[in-house]
Amino acid sequence: MSNRRSPDKNRFLAKLNTATYEQLLPDLELVAFIRDGDLYHHTGVIDYIYFPVTSIVAMVNVLQDGTSPEVAAIGNDGLIGTNLLLGVQSPTTKFIVQSAGFGYRIKADLIKKLFDSDIEFRDLTLRYVHLLMSQSIQIAACNRYHSIEQQLCRFLLSCLDRWNSNRISLTHQRVADLLGVRRASVSEASAKLADAAYIKYHRGCVTILDRKGLENEVCECYQVVKSETDTLLKE
Repeated sequence: MSNRRSPDKNRFLAKLNTATYEQLLPDLELVAFIRDGDLYHHTGVIDYIYFPVTSIVAMVNVLQDGTSPEVAAIGNDGLIGTNLLLGVQSPTTKFIVQSAGFGYRIKADLIKKLFDSDIEFRDLTLRYVHLLMSQSIQIAACNRYHSIEQQLCRFLLSCLDRWNSNRISLTHQRVADLLGVRRASVSEASAKLADAAYIKYHRGCVTILDRKGLENEVCECYQVVKSETDTLLKE
């Protein structure tokens, strides 16, 4: 197995104590996350808990008109399916693969048993659930009060933090859908960032050329979520 795909490249799994990590290891199954795939579409229930490693999954809220803005993103910083651990059997949002890659899954009942029996694991998981809630709150505020350019910078930097490369496969339409804005607005904002030599966009792929430049342009929302994440998952 390639080292970059090993389970401990997921920061949540890496945060577990050695005994718990080794307990889970035999039951972790390497899976491919296919772009645009809906993780719970086929069953409609949370039958597996997922740990992305080289993939990003968007947690989206589908509205009546079909739009599906992102309310949180999960990559190598976390796990998917935490609703089950709070007593909810079916996902209340959709989990759509934003960036294809690999990760691990484990049967949900095994994680549920561990959650019920292991105080340390339960505490870490609940703190991660709080982190997801904080991320959702910050995204909602950002989308309401900050410019498209700032939102795009936040989005791209957040992807970098959960990704293993400075090249991200994303179309302007996909970004617009996740931000809940018009495609033309994303194209205009991207052009400004490209003119500043912060990014390069070519055929559905964004390459980050100057991370520091994006950090100088982004609103405070990015750092709020990043600081909470780093505090929780620091080694």
